[in-house]
Amino acid sequence: MHPILKATLLLFASNTFMTCAWYGHLKYLHNRPLFLVILIAWGIAFFEYCFQVPANRIGATELSGYQLKILQEIITLIVFVVFARFVLNESMRWNYMVAFGFLACAAFFAFYFKAD
Repeated sequence: MHPILKATLLLFASNTFMTCAWYGHLKYLHNRPLFLVILIAWGIAFFEYCFQVPANRIGATELSGYQLKILQEIITLIVFVVFARFVLNESMRWNYMVAFGFLACAAFFAFYFKAD
C-alpha cells in the first residue's frame, strides 16, 4: 500500500477517535461531572495517538510536515461533518460550506505546487 494512502487511512482512524473524545460528551456525557468526562476523553484519545503517530511517521516518507498537517486538518473536518450530522444532529449551513471551500483551496495550494 502506498505510504500516503496508508497515512490517510490511519489519519481517518485517528480523527474518528479524536472527534469522539472531544465532542462525544456533548451528546452522551453532558450530565456527568467534568473530571469524569476528561478521564473518559483521555482514555479515548489514547487510541487516537495509536493511529496518529504511525500515520505521521509513515506520511513523512512522502509528505512535508506542512502537508501532513493540512491533510490531517482536512480529514478532521470530513470526520467532524459526518459526526455532527449523525451524532449531534446538526445541519450543514451555507456559511460552513463556503468556509470548507476555502479550506479545500488551501489544500490545493499545499499539494499541487511542488516544494523547493
